[in-house]
Amino acid sequence: MTNKVRVLVTGANGFVGKALFRLLCRKEGFECTGVVRSHAQGAISENSFVVGDLGADWSSVLSGQNIVVHTAARAHVMKDEVGDPLSAYRTVNTIGSLNLARQAAAAGVKRFIFLSSIKVNGEQTLPGGAFTAGDKPAPEDPYGISKWEAEQGLKELAVETGMEVVIIRPPLVYGPGVKGNFASMIELVGKGVPLPLGAVQNKRSLVALDNLIDLIITCTDHPGAANETFLVSDGEDLSTTQLLQGIAEAMGEPSRLIPVPAGILQFGATLLGKKTVARRLLGSLQADLNHTRKCLNWTPPLTVRQGLQRCFPNHQD
Repeated sequence: MTNKVRVLVTGANGFVGKALFRLLCRKEGFECTGVVRSHAQGAISENSFVVGDLGADWSSVLSGQNIVVHTAARAHVMKDEVGDPLSAYRTVNTIGSLNLARQAAAAGVKRFIFLSSIKVNGEQTLPGGAFTAGDKPAPEDPYGISKWEAEQGLKELAVETGMEVVIIRPPLVYGPGVKGNFASMIELVGKGVPLPLGAVQNKRSLVALDNLIDLIITCTDHPGAANETFLVSDGEDLSTTQLLQGIAEAMGEPSRLIPVPAGILQFGATLLGKKTVARRLLGSLQADLNHTRKCLNWTPPLTVRQGLQRCFPNHQD
């Protein structure tokens, strides 16, 4: 292939962006440029650029690009200490993203892929139910609201300019080097801490980093992706109990889970003022993949077991 597809990846030092950038740099048919926010983040290759915040002038970096994959964002923060969290999220995730997208359209970028969040759909699904891409959005926290507002602006921009927009809403993403809540679970399992989560029967969708990247790359050129919104997951929803057991298996450690009824855990969490924590551990959040499968003929290449094993390469079979 002589004419390579030129792709710009923002957030190229982030958890998703770094893995995507490195893969595209090796993938035949692509010429990839990665963007990082500052020199402090460190260069990832000779193809990386430092642009600054999302309110910057992107014209020199966008020139000649065919596709933008926008993974940069103000990430979800569990204990946000800023005075006005919604304003802080909007500045980066909404205003900054739309500034980049407008400049991308002006530069002739054909397709803009936006990494959003399942939080746009909401925080919890009812037993036996699942979010779909066509559901009425119901974000509850500042992060989800900022992503939803960005999605609306991008759809309007697509109509105005003709630039194709693709929106992807992942749930919790896990993989090598994962941080946040997933890393905390790994740490607890690794330390052999007994956890009272051996009888939880919820269902939650997750997505392995490699599965998410595979979908993003599919969306770079699939004609069915244009101006669509996709939910993504591993296609296998797990209870918190099953997830902890899977982590333990992938680590080569025993799972020390105590079967405490979920009702008792919920009551205790309420008394301690930990309702949000309880909702993540005990509640369900499922993503329906039917629209993604049908539009893109896409199937997650990795199973959950394979995805978890890639988190711990030293313990693979």
